[in-house]
Amino acid sequence: MPRFTIHSRAALKFAPATLALLLLAIQATPAAACGSLLAPNGAIRLSRAATLVDWHDGVEHYMTSFTYQGNVDNVGWIVPLPANPEKIEEGGGWTLQRLVRETHPLPQNFALEGDLRAPQATAGAQVLQQVRVQALDITVVKGSGDEIVQWGRDNGFFIDKETEEHLLAYAKGSPFFMAAKYDTAAARARGQLQGDGAPVLITLRIPHPWIPFEILALDGQQTQADLFLLTDTPVYASDFDSSVGKSSVGADVPTAAGLKVAFQEKMNAALYKDLSTDKNMGWVRSDSWLTYLTLDAPDTKVTYDMGVSSTGVIRIAPFGTAPMAVVDGVASRELPVRFPLGTPQVALTLAILLAFGVTIFFIVRAALRVPARETK
Repeated sequence: MPRFTIHSRAALKFAPATLALLLLAIQATPAAACGSLLAPNGAIRLSRAATLVDWHDGVEHYMTSFTYQGNVDNVGWIVPLPANPEKIEEGGGWTLQRLVRETHPLPQNFALEGDLRAPQATAGAQVLQQVRVQALDITVVKGSGDEIVQWGRDNGFFIDKETEEHLLAYAKGSPFFMAAKYDTAAARARGQLQGDGAPVLITLRIPHPWIPFEILALDGQQTQADLFLLTDTPVYASDFDSSVGKSSVGADVPTAAGLKVAFQEKMNAALYKDLSTDKNMGWVRSDSWLTYLTLDAPDTKVTYDMGVSSTGVIRIAPFGTAPMAVVDGVASRELPVRFPLGTPQVALTLAILLAFGVTIFFIVRAALRVPARETK
């Protein structure tokens, strides 16, 4: 049986981008200009990991692109999922590039990523789905950490000790994994080259958005990625920003090394038309908010995954945390009163001072009542 190359921790390397995602480019590659936005055969080209994650009414769309890299015949990945997908299909051909253009004021050239192949059942692990996207064979597998590791080895994945440890850690949070094999022969037949990517769109039902970042951290490499979020409301880096309606653009996300909110806007008509008319992208909503986050940190610092709360606040937790616990397991520190994004600073200051004054008034009033009752 052929062995599928999995770079150290590669059993988990999945581009967000999504989107996370998101999703969530299997390998974060150096940000170098690399030809046209689309390869001649339609394959996407981007220079770094990119993921789109959309969440609305309990449904997450996670689109990312797998890339064929390296002079090897067999390439594959096993990546964690928060749930069993409702659907896995080919994503839009220009969506990721269009999002890059929307969020970057200066024109850039980008390079992109790729494809996979299929599997077999193993005692213990349960094969739930098998789908082909271009030259990628994708399998959704459910099982314990040990079962997933054994399934991977039985199906030709080379899983070293470190990769095994990461699979076991992620399995504690969710039993669902997606295995992807790049059929290099089929890719060559399609005219695809190294660096050409196949956009994969995953649809799941989950209570909160979830984006695994740790899976992007390749040993000894700088982790670089782009995450595009489409949400019902603006996304904030902190509870305070959410409470007072302060934009988080330019802010670092607390406890998430190298992760920054770089851009945000309400969906505009031109962007909506371009995204919603792309292949399988009819679910894009005209009233959503676009938020763009960048990740740039040493691999040793990217040890976390990300969620987004119902009020749009980014939550961070160590990788291996159960996907929904990334949000539900973090206590909110929002103020009792929330203000909409863009509330004038003067109004915010007055409102906060008023709220502070009212609180002090009631505290003093309560304190004065106690002695008065005792004298009666």
